[in-house]
Amino acid sequence: MSDPTKTKTTPNMTPTMDNKFVGIQVSPISFIDEGVDTVLDTLKDRVGVNVLMLGTVSWLGLKTGRSISHKLDGWPDHGVPEPFTMKGGAYFDPDPRYYTKTLIKDFRATDAEMQGIDILDLVVPAAHARGMKVYVELMEPFFKYAGHGSVNNIDIPNLATCMEVDVFGRRKDEPSTSNPDYRNWMHAIIEDQVRNHDIDGIMWCNERNSPIDQMMQGEAPGDFSEHTRHEALARGIDVEACRRACIAMYEYMQAARAGESFDDGAFVTFLRVLMQNPEVLIWEKFWLERNKDLDRELYGLVKWCKPNLPFGLNVWNRNHFNIFRRAQWPWYEQTMYADWVKPITYQHQSGEIWNKEFGFFQKTILRDFDPATAMKVLDGILNIQGSALDSVVQDGLDPDTYVYSQCADAVRGVHGKAKVFMGLGIDAPRVRADQAKCTPDIAYRSVMATYRAGGDGVVLSPNYASMKLTNLDGVAKALTELGLKA
Repeated sequence: MSDPTKTKTTPNMTPTMDNKFVGIQVSPISFIDEGVDTVLDTLKDRVGVNVLMLGTVSWLGLKTGRSISHKLDGWPDHGVPEPFTMKGGAYFDPDPRYYTKTLIKDFRATDAEMQGIDILDLVVPAAHARGMKVYVELMEPFFKYAGHGSVNNIDIPNLATCMEVDVFGRRKDEPSTSNPDYRNWMHAIIEDQVRNHDIDGIMWCNERNSPIDQMMQGEAPGDFSEHTRHEALARGIDVEACRRACIAMYEYMQAARAGESFDDGAFVTFLRVLMQNPEVLIWEKFWLERNKDLDRELYGLVKWCKPNLPFGLNVWNRNHFNIFRRAQWPWYEQTMYADWVKPITYQHQSGEIWNKEFGFFQKTILRDFDPATAMKVLDGILNIQGSALDSVVQDGLDPDTYVYSQCADAVRGVHGKAKVFMGLGIDAPRVRADQAKCTPDIAYRSVMATYRAGGDGVVLSPNYASMKLTNLDGVAKALTELGLKA
């Protein structure tokens, strides 16, 4: 494969100040800690940001709190250097008229720091006065998401009745997206904000594990709740046959993860179990379509309310780190329900994420292969271009290859039907002391790689509250050289 840093590409746009899109994900607490004017002026004047991706509803510290990795990364050079005991919820004032078809009605955040403050009313006018846009940022799942700084207690009465049910009939810890109360609530929080606030767009992130994902990770698959069963039956699916098939596959995955021996090896046995239980794929496809249906519904809802309001997808990095998900989520299909896409490429953090994702395969269907060789094979298939297995966590993934190649893949995949705004990691939270750190140079090269590959813009991620201004200076340097910052 040719070196992308030496290959001239024809970008799908020439970046100018007129079509500039430099976004940043920011939590409500930053505006309380530092003041609205300080945050906006810093982002606009020092960094060159012109779009805010504002978290408005979440129980995840990564979305609406301060740094969730301060013990490893230290506190950034701005904001309040203290843990935030976040309670989570809505950081705007929900309009009760939109929540009549859901049991989830009382979910206003009760954090003492946010009492009496509607974050959209606070930020939107000040941002618009500076020529900056404000997009609402939302992520599903909203609660109890490992690695995202989730609060421990979700104070929503009767939420447990909305939960998924696993293959053995046990209640799981995530709400079922087929549950009408939960699904109607997601519709409501978007319609409420679109109709009642002068926002400039929506960024929606859907990060749910499929049944096969769950089994490879050692979990019993779902969702076999009452509402999901009814939907499957309505589509002519034999639910019980699918349930039995999923149990067979789950038992295989458990045996593989436990190191049990197989006469024909783990990979051939996986194929045998799949061929003997093809209903696993029927259930996987059903789950996948219902998951995509949610994205499509929200896109349509936004366009019904305000036809010209942009709706974009914050696309999980597992979709390019996992061969199954890569096949399931083609870029072109997503252009049918998105005006733009944001591939998540948190470069310094991504070595650990790629290593973790590979581990799910290495512990199950690829268990019998040499790990370093198997990773290289998957690396080539997925166009990751990472370093060796024994150093990828410490090295991270290089912006000039990883960000470039993933941006080029997305630009090629959307075929001009949607814009590509690359999600670039600026101090994305680490989980290991030996994990690669962000630097100004990484930030600089990530921005340059995006535009060299034909990207339409960037979104600095995942949360301003954890970003060091010195690393954001690397972004500013790149934008200045590109003529996108005065």
